[in-house]
This record gives sequence, C-alpha cells and structure tokens, in this order.
Amino acid sequence: MVIEATRREGRGTGVARRLRRAGMVPAVLYGGGSEPVALAIDSHRAQQVLRTAGHTVVHELKVEGGEQTRAILKDWLADPLHGNLLHLDLLRVAMDERIRVRIPVRTFGEPRGVKLQGGIFERVSRDIEVECLPDDIPEEISVDVSELMIGRQVRASDLPLDPVKIRLISEPQRMIAHVVAPSKEEEAPAPEAAAAAATEAAAPSEPELIKKTRKEAEEGEEGEEKGA
Repeated sequence: MVIEATRREGRGTGVARRLRRAGMVPAVLYGGGSEPVALAIDSHRAQQVLRTAGHTVVHELKVEGGEQTRAILKDWLADPLHGNLLHLDLLRVAMDERIRVRIPVRTFGEPRGVKLQGGIFERVSRDIEVECLPDDIPEEISVDVSELMIGRQVRASDLPLDPVKIRLISEPQRMIAHVVAPSKEEEAPAPEAAAAAATEAAAPSEPELIKKTRKEAEEGEEGEEKGA
C-alpha cells in the first residue's frame, strides 16, 4: 500500500489542529539510522491504512519532494470520543533487517471445558511481540482452543510460530487464553428450613404486658391453693 505524505513545518498543538481542520493527520517518520521527519498525511488515506493494515503491513511511503522508503505503522493516537486519528508514528524498515512488531492473536473453536464442564472461556492477551524480517510479518496468529478444559490455558510459547523465521519476544509464559470454573453462588436454604423461618418471622410476638399478667395470675392461683 502506497502512502503519500508532505513535510510539515512547525510543531505544537496549534499546528496540529490546523492540519486536522485541513483534513490532514500529523505524523513522524523515524528509524533506519536517519533523523526523524515531521509529515502530514491525508486523513482519509491514513484511516484506510489503519483499518486494513495495522502494525503488520509494510508500506511504500512517498514524501513529496523528498525520500521514498518502506515503512510500517508503529503507533497511532486516536480521539477516544469520535475515533478520529490524531497522530501517526511511522518506522523506516529495511527488507533485509529484522524488526520487532506486535502481531494480533486470534482464537477459534469452542473449548471442551465450556461444552462439557460448564467452564468460562477468557481471553487474556490479544497480541504478542515478535522479531522477523519485514516480508515474514504475519497478519495474525491463529490458535485452536477446542481442546481446552477447565484449568488449561494457551500461552505465548504454545502459538504456532515458525522458529526459523519468527522469534518470540514476549514472555513465553504470557497468558493468551484459558478456561476457568464458574464462581460458586451462595447455597440457597433448604425449602423446609426456609418455610420454618418464614413462619417464625410471620408469627406475632406476645406483648410483654400479657406475659407479665399471665405470670401474676399463675402466682396468685398458687397462693390460694396454699391458703386453702
């Protein structure tokens, strides 16, 4: 994919706002042993590149009146409210030099621990970092989770990577996904116990005055019997 850019003069918030109002996105090209270059890229084109490529595609970058080089999208900043691109970072790449990139991880299949044991499938990490030549960058890494049971997991070291072309940079023990047991709910009281508790709660308590009068009456009867 070809990205056309122009050099931009000046830096700062004011310059960036004017560029965005003009339909451009501020960007910086760096790496490759050369000085960073401040650029401006058409906003529509930048959005298209981001949607279709992400971190994993090498682009042909053409700077108006300047250099032409291969580059990848290293990072970007977007407006969290509207999703508009605010800034792009582009990294120069040489096709014969290995680079580090983040690759998305996709899972497929329904875990047996969910179907047979009632477990819950959880995604923990959605990407990993690898090192490889630009031509060997995979768009994504897919892993089958069908055999996962409760207590089992997929870690970065379990992913299907070609060890000749791709070196794992992320921690091998990095959790990708696992199946966990559902949390235990509080046990409900037995129906008999619940009914008894409800009956006891519903029964009116005897007023203190009635208790006291009954006791005095009983004591009076006992006294009369003794006097007789």
